[in-house]
Amino acid sequence: MKIAVDAMGGDFGPEVIIPASLAFLEETPEANIILLGQEDLLRQELLRHGASNHGRLQVQHAPQVVGMDEAPSQALRGKRNSSMRLGIDLIKTGAADALVSAGNTGALMAMGKVILRTIPGIDRPAIATTMPTRQGKTLMLDLGANVDCDAHHLYQFAIMGDVFARLVMNLPRPSIGLLNIGEEEIKGNETVKEAAVLLRGSSLNFHGNVEGSDIYRGTTDVVVCDGFVGNVALKVSEGLAQMIRTELKEAYQASWYGRLTAVLSLPVLRRFRDRLDHRRYNGATLLGLNGIIIKSHGNADAFAFAQAIRVAAAEVRHHLIANIAQEVQVLLAEHQETTA
Repeated sequence: MKIAVDAMGGDFGPEVIIPASLAFLEETPEANIILLGQEDLLRQELLRHGASNHGRLQVQHAPQVVGMDEAPSQALRGKRNSSMRLGIDLIKTGAADALVSAGNTGALMAMGKVILRTIPGIDRPAIATTMPTRQGKTLMLDLGANVDCDAHHLYQFAIMGDVFARLVMNLPRPSIGLLNIGEEEIKGNETVKEAAVLLRGSSLNFHGNVEGSDIYRGTTDVVVCDGFVGNVALKVSEGLAQMIRTELKEAYQASWYGRLTAVLSLPVLRRFRDRLDHRRYNGATLLGLNGIIIKSHGNADAFAFAQAIRVAAAEVRHHLIANIAQEVQVLLAEHQETTA
């Protein structure tokens, strides 16, 4: 297994990405990592961690860096020697099985679409990630790649979500929900209603419409929506989680009694923190590309970035791209037969 890592992406670059990569290699003896970035900086950081001659870690020089606020079109045209672009090129040539980057999401998606193309039968890739629920985890997509979608795009997202949930989440027949403003079939805009008709006519395990509150209840294993709605839901969730953590901390620190209570409650607080720690869910998949690309949060620390690499490794082990391609052809053929 060879995983390319964009070592220049994100808010912290090599100082976070290199220790994360080393931690992943330590726990995954069958893996190799190709670090892409400005070679002098990478070798200095490797020396600092005593890993200059690591046998399963290779450094590939990439003189350019894609800025976090750089326009995707500009990055696509002008950053052919960037760590991000060269990482995607490695997937294209088969020199790497996956790429992990904390860099500019728009540029990563644009480069991926142009260089790798989409899986046959998939019109648009979607950003997908797992989220914690009362039942365990739910896969949600799209989280921001496609602001405007039609019903067929949502149907394709559902197919990809089904394959991901079966292979990576080990769910034999995952249930699929369509995010809507109500559970009733008459609710929602025309796109969502039409998508529901397509899903009901398929062999997918379609639960029906789900509301926002169903996401964290774990009502379904997969939640499908367009990128506008999904990104808003994700950012609201992240903001709420941050507010809860801050409010709890301030409440406990407000008085000596609160601080004493915090000490007594420490085991419960740690369990609560670990359960809702966004770092444990880091690593969103650009699902639908003809290659595995994992997007890490830009502000990820070493713990979170290592988790994103684990996501890439899991998808490589399960041959995710080949399985999605096969399933897409089966379900699309089925769809064509029912609508003929």
